[in-house]
Amino acid sequence: MSLRFPTADPQSRGPLLEAGQIHLWVARLDPPEFRVAELRRLLDPEEQTRADRYRFDVHRRRFIVGRGFQRVVLGAYLGLAPERIRYDFGPKGKPALADGSGRGGLQFNLSNSEELALLGITRNQELGVDVEHLRPLSDLEALAERFFSRRESEVLLALPPALRVRGFFNCWTRKEAYLKAVGEGITAPLDRFDVTLAPGEPARMLALEGSVERAASWNLYHLEPAVEFLGAVAIEGAHWRLECWSWRPEG
Repeated sequence: MSLRFPTADPQSRGPLLEAGQIHLWVARLDPPEFRVAELRRLLDPEEQTRADRYRFDVHRRRFIVGRGFQRVVLGAYLGLAPERIRYDFGPKGKPALADGSGRGGLQFNLSNSEELALLGITRNQELGVDVEHLRPLSDLEALAERFFSRRESEVLLALPPALRVRGFFNCWTRKEAYLKAVGEGITAPLDRFDVTLAPGEPARMLALEGSVERAASWNLYHLEPAVEFLGAVAIEGAHWRLECWSWRPEG
């Protein structure tokens, strides 16, 4: 799906989220240092402690800006100051708005890779998002054999070599988005469901635990949120409408 991500203010978009819509936001994770410090102050004590555990400055900065970005955007949708948002966590660690913060059935999911973060928001339906930086993989075939289904591995290796990295990340982001939507981590078996992966082929789930019917209840969306980045959205149900924007952390 070819979607543009124009710059926008979350305050102007949050009130417009309706049932049946998915709002997607992307943000760069490398703003000026003063902005990183401002965003750190929005985090709760547990998030600040997690940030301080990172050994390298670049990883600490990405965590702070990503979580601050999530709070700023969610705050605009909830009508809350970002620092007042509170989270609960599922059995596998998936965050959700705590009862005191959640309003209107708001659901969200965050992913980041290198210097880009992707945040998905909708109402009354769990969703998963994933974003990955396109990069060479010396062990692509071994990774596909380990994590993908037999069909997916065969399709991937049948692609021309120049398309295999893109095909790999098409598959990876779609699988990861689905697992995040259902609240499971990457440790869950990735070969229990099949997705399309060939570049140019529409994103779809083909089978879920051997069932074509179960797979048909899921929607997958392909994203290219920035140059050299691929992403995916997974959500159950039909007729979702996607709208996309960029948030500028230096603003």
